[in-house]
Amino acid sequence: MTACSPASQTAEIFYPSGDGEPVAETFDHFYAILIAIEVLRQYLSGQQATVLGNQFLYYAQGFPKLRTAPDVMVIFDVEPGGRDNYKIWEEGQVPAVIFEMTSPGTRNQDDGFKKTLYEQLGVQEYWQFDPRGEWIPEKLRGYRLDGELYEPIMDAQSEPLKLRLSVEGKLIAFYRLDTGEKLLIPDELAAALQTAELEAAQERQRAEELAAELARYRDRFGDLSDA
Repeated sequence: MTACSPASQTAEIFYPSGDGEPVAETFDHFYAILIAIEVLRQYLSGQQATVLGNQFLYYAQGFPKLRTAPDVMVIFDVEPGGRDNYKIWEEGQVPAVIFEMTSPGTRNQDDGFKKTLYEQLGVQEYWQFDPRGEWIPEKLRGYRLDGELYEPIMDAQSEPLKLRLSVEGKLIAFYRLDTGEKLLIPDELAAALQTAELEAAQERQRAEELAAELARYRDRFGDLSDA
């Protein structure tokens, strides 16, 4: 009998895309995940990168039980767009940045197994965000690889993302390092668009009023070009 390695049986191995478990423990955690995904997707639009959320990350070919599901992961140098799951050996890239929206119920996993796993996989940065401040008093905590080990990030800046991170309420706020500009969340984008539309309408009204005033002036005094 010829022995077959797990790699040789890859085509017959099923890699599930879900396990039926809830995405997050609370609405605060769920909302923080959704906002981070949307903001980062908009920021990285047009780049060779993808942002995935709460999807299985498979890290050992042929062993579908060896997986984890980061809340948010950013991968560079891959095709943009969504995936049902992410297999490192197929894509050829390890996530550069991973976020876990953590709570007391997930603390042991997030600060134990997952932190060690991401460190061993070579994930450049690992961020833990506790939106309710239940076990991380400052709510946001980051680690960056220094050689093969994680060291705390002291300046709240993400090198791979070129962003500064800040806590605003129960969300992570992202600011560009080059311009200081904040990456707006959908509600802020809608408000900014509404403001821009209002300002544009006001400008149109002023222009129309000026045009009407000029027309009245010409009716009374004639065209200035004829003077």
